[in-house]
Amino acid sequence: MPRMPKQPPLLFPDPTPPEGEDAPRPKAGAEPPFHEADASASSAADAAPDRASAPRSREATEPRGGGAPPAREDVDQPELPMAMAPTRAPGDDAGAYRGRPWWARLLGWILSPWVSLTIEPNDPASHADALDRPVCYVLEDYGLSNALILDRACQQAGLPSPLQPLPGDPLGRKRAYLALSRRNANLSPLGAPPRPSSHSESLARLLDAHRLDPGLDVQLVPVSIFVGRAPDKNSGWFSVLFSENWALVGRFRRLLAILLNGRDTLVRFAPPVSLRGVTDEGLPPERTVRKLSRVLRAHFRRIRAAIVGPDLSTRRLLVDRVLGSDSVKDAIADQARRDKSSLSDAWKKAHAYAYEIAADYSHPLVRSASFILAPVWNRIYRGVLVHHLDKLKQVAPGNEVVYVPSHRSHMDYLLLSYLLYTKGIVPPHIVAGVNLNLPVVGTILRKGGAFFIRRSIRGSALYSAVFSEYMAQLVAGGYSIEYFIEGGRSRTGRLLQPKAGTLSMTVRAYLRQPTRPVLFQPVYIGYEKLMEGNSYLDELSGKPKEGESIWQLLWGIPKVLRSNYGQVVVNFGEPIRLNDMLARHAPEWQGEAVAEDEKPAWLTGTVDALAQQIQVNVNRAADVNPINLLAMALLSTPKHAMSESDLLAQIALSKTLLEEVPYGERVTVTPHTPVQIVAHGEEIGVLSRTAHPLGDVLGVSGDKAVLLSYFRNNVVHLFTAASWVACCFQHNRRMSLAGVLRLGRSVYPFLQAELFLPWTEDQFVDRIRATIEVFIREGLLEQVSEDDGGILARNAGQSDEVFRLRAIGHSLQQAFERYYITISVLVKNGAGTLSAGQLESLCQLAAQRLSLLYAPAAPEFFDKTLFRGFIQKLRELGLVRTDDAGKLDFDDRLDNWARDAKFILGRELRHTIEKVSPEMVAQPEERDAEGGVSRDGGG
Repeated sequence: MPRMPKQPPLLFPDPTPPEGEDAPRPKAGAEPPFHEADASASSAADAAPDRASAPRSREATEPRGGGAPPAREDVDQPELPMAMAPTRAPGDDAGAYRGRPWWARLLGWILSPWVSLTIEPNDPASHADALDRPVCYVLEDYGLSNALILDRACQQAGLPSPLQPLPGDPLGRKRAYLALSRRNANLSPLGAPPRPSSHSESLARLLDAHRLDPGLDVQLVPVSIFVGRAPDKNSGWFSVLFSENWALVGRFRRLLAILLNGRDTLVRFAPPVSLRGVTDEGLPPERTVRKLSRVLRAHFRRIRAAIVGPDLSTRRLLVDRVLGSDSVKDAIADQARRDKSSLSDAWKKAHAYAYEIAADYSHPLVRSASFILAPVWNRIYRGVLVHHLDKLKQVAPGNEVVYVPSHRSHMDYLLLSYLLYTKGIVPPHIVAGVNLNLPVVGTILRKGGAFFIRRSIRGSALYSAVFSEYMAQLVAGGYSIEYFIEGGRSRTGRLLQPKAGTLSMTVRAYLRQPTRPVLFQPVYIGYEKLMEGNSYLDELSGKPKEGESIWQLLWGIPKVLRSNYGQVVVNFGEPIRLNDMLARHAPEWQGEAVAEDEKPAWLTGTVDALAQQIQVNVNRAADVNPINLLAMALLSTPKHAMSESDLLAQIALSKTLLEEVPYGERVTVTPHTPVQIVAHGEEIGVLSRTAHPLGDVLGVSGDKAVLLSYFRNNVVHLFTAASWVACCFQHNRRMSLAGVLRLGRSVYPFLQAELFLPWTEDQFVDRIRATIEVFIREGLLEQVSEDDGGILARNAGQSDEVFRLRAIGHSLQQAFERYYITISVLVKNGAGTLSAGQLESLCQLAAQRLSLLYAPAAPEFFDKTLFRGFIQKLRELGLVRTDDAGKLDFDDRLDNWARDAKFILGRELRHTIEKVSPEMVAQPEERDAEGGVSRDGGG
């Protein structure tokens, strides 16, 4: 087996700087190495008593700033080379293990049917570099069951037995393992005080042996043992009560845990520690023991937090920390002054806010929910696929991970948390709207890691202060977080423009204490069918959004369980390091802490750039499923129907474009053939087939066509270059290559802002060139002349090639119609007449009227936010300006830009848009001045 990539071993630097020196501050963009992350978890001076090594419960061990162990430290990292004892030949292992004590062989034989091990890394013995040094294992807790499980794991992995003494037996106990604490450490004879201890005596003896024998070099290997971690294998509800958690348990409970969950036991070997290197640092013996014990405990705490989740006492501890912070204390005082009430009353209000917000994570509930959700997913979905999670595991260690997924369904919360949990990653704390804090449901979500935020926090300085401080405590405590920067579920299938409120809180929380790097993880979640489809349809048709209720939820469960929602794909996009964004957009920030009440000039711009980059990376991780491809093809026709042969050809063309002009390395495309895609669409009820003697017709009608536009919009950005080229030949049989590229450059900034495209103008031009080459190979275009860089032409008439070209271009056609509506309304009303808000409203009215009078349009066609984005981009490019009165002004450059529309939009369509474009109705005062009519109606 090939060796794993080498990394530095687990070192133990002195966390106390030399006298007269300040502790070095991490530079922006730097990540703490593994050993520094462990050492920072216990920052007490070495000279102080090592209180954490005294008898304790795990609830007493807390990381700095968070009130509890970090909620997430991705420990599934590339394994470090392990320096193990001499490897025995296969024929020698059996004899060596027969030399174990008789009681170990007997108890191991009794335990064998009840315990099944998962060992990580898969083959720790193969990572050994130094084969001539003895090994001593270190456990978090003593216990006979732990010793037997460790012995069996070492035997399976081909490692030395922990139940045989080290050379010279420096531990004095005829074994090769030690532990940091005992399970019964808090128990003492009746009336006797607990025996004080500041460290493991066995560890101290082992270090003393190294000082006495300069040739001794024992490799200390930390080993974590978890009984009952794997949630996908447990079959009994009762076993949840005895699964691994943060509490120290007695012998009887441990026995029950092994009987119920022993077949799902995880044993994780960590990289080795050279005790010779530790003693060679030259520190005093007592200080060396304390320091080594502290770092080992921090390591075990990190592993346990990643495997079983955060400490269950975190809600109370976090709320206490929130209410005790200076910013919240000041907000309480201000609230008392505003309300003219006592500080006690204002504190009670802040306390109520904090408990309304805070999550109450429960590991047993999360495990129980995993039992429930597994059969639910299997019943309603035809599979849940996950891509690129391994890449996250490679970069996540040492970072505070913030998951920022696309938001298209209430299922997003459950799916992502469930998938992370089943992959061995602690589910994140999720920002959820307070509308989901329903009776029973809200409690379940809260115990699953959700914390709630009101839809609007403006006007409540106290609530804002409490929520911001709660977010800061989560970030400082190392908890992974999840929130949706779109603010709500997309009703059109497109990514929404981001709302930067929660994102800004996260950035400010890091700047306040810039020690643990923050990593934003974009996630794309793709569906083939939505549970909320009908409600989205109602909202798009103008009906108000219905509020969530427990009865509505219960009433809908039977229908959901009887439905087939196809397949779900979860793609993890390219992560974004906050320090990299700060280095790019705030070069003047040098890694120093920023006070809570300080707002640097660069903060808003950095947060906005980060929000845009998150959306770009979500789109770069898109999945193209069969329904996306069917929607792209069928919605391009007036009646949303095609002959079967045409539909198969159109799907094949779309797949060819995605393969030969790839959008990004994290984009995934269905492997199914066009025939399989059509069959799948019929299976889940998306397609209807009409038999005909000349060939079957496949299509969708009515409400299904509107819902299908949702799935087309999921992937429309992937076909931007192809759609642009196709649009150029909708109303032009011939165009020069230079003209196609020039117009592409001019329109790209608007497409980039609307669709969150990742390229520069030059890169977009390169994609246009590559797309044209594909079109020529497919026979959709041909180069008929070398003039002007090449003259391109399409076929004449209504050939199959023209039909396919028109279908590809249709997805962007309505975007260009929206752009022309905006310019038409602006020019028709004249410069200095309309404000940006007035222009948005008039454009929306014109688009609605155009859709009513002529061909029906997709729901996003008259979406006011899309008009707002286009107007904003016009202002950024200087094509439109705001005058002193707040009105929009423009010059001849806008007219020149509008004239290029003739290449994309037909003459009849341009005339129709100009005809329906409304003028601003004059206000009464303006009518009075113009017509000389008084406001009281007199003549």
